[in-house]
Amino acid sequence: MHTTFSVLSDLAAAAPLPIAAPKSINQVIASITGWVMGIIALVATMFLVIGGLRYMAAGGDPAQVEQAKGNVKSALVGYALAVLAPVILQVLQGILGG
Repeated sequence: MHTTFSVLSDLAAAAPLPIAAPKSINQVIASITGWVMGIIALVATMFLVIGGLRYMAAGGDPAQVEQAKGNVKSALVGYALAVLAPVILQVLQGILGG
């Protein structure tokens, strides 16, 4: 009869944990690029939705319409940054000598 400890030690011996190899600067920057683009696109989408909702709820109020337009403009800037993120990170990679 196996005890809990012996079962756990058998499992640990059977399936060693993989040790992650150190990544090159190129792999790190590629990974960062994906995350940065995703986060910026998510925030830009949030601003676009908020701008659209504000515009629909403005009811003709010029101040609310201007706020909504500002949100939509911020969303467009965010999308532009998301598209330019790989270029910016490539420049960073060139500076770091990767």
